[in-house]
Amino acid sequence: MTLIGGFFPSCYAALFSLCVISLATFTIMNNCKQTVWPGILSNAGIAPLETTGFALQNGESKVLNVPSSWGGRLWGRTHCFQDLDGKFTCGTGDCGSGKMEFTGATPIPPATLVEFTLGGDGGMDFYDVSLVDGYNLPMLIAPSGGSGHICSSTGCMVDLNSACPSALKVINLDGEGVACRSACEVFGQHEYCCSGAYGTPDTCQPSSYSQVFKSACPRASSYPYDDKTSTFTCIGADYHVTFCPMSTPR
Repeated sequence: MTLIGGFFPSCYAALFSLCVISLATFTIMNNCKQTVWPGILSNAGIAPLETTGFALQNGESKVLNVPSSWGGRLWGRTHCFQDLDGKFTCGTGDCGSGKMEFTGATPIPPATLVEFTLGGDGGMDFYDVSLVDGYNLPMLIAPSGGSGHICSSTGCMVDLNSACPSALKVINLDGEGVACRSACEVFGQHEYCCSGAYGTPDTCQPSSYSQVFKSACPRASSYPYDDKTSTFTCIGADYHVTFCPMSTPR
């Protein structure tokens, strides 16, 4: 974690004094063979980061400085293009803004999500990889330099697009499986969405569809009440977020 000195609006009450804020570093890496357009959305009430959307070619990475109290989500968009009118659209992970940068819209499922809540109680960071809204890319979170807690890596490093149940599979015009939808999105039933009578941890259980995700990626969240096996903690770490980690072929 890096300490940066500077003047900020919250420091105006102590005019001419030096305020110090702490920052975490996110290194975002694209190991996929295809271009990935990461999107970043801050939680409600939290300021956007210095960028909310950009492109990473194969082998490229980008480093972002993130306030230690930041919370939000990060994901990858694929099969993106800009039309003659300048409208930016993606085949998976799009948010409907029509731009590479985001304007507060949420990602359109299905998309693999990385979720962070930094600087919680005792300065603890919480992070996870979620497949609750479906899957489009393998992703890995790897903390670096953290202390006091396990600080484990987590993610989904399997190509679930090839193993996706046929009822959930998203196929492009070339016949290629490019994403895997959630059962909630496809069927809209309470037992899949953990809503209605199934809206508590006791009544909402893993479905046969979410278990496909969990079997392939046991550290990733596969349904809304899967927190116990998929949320990880660390203190004072920087984070590496990798698309298509390891030897994933995409």
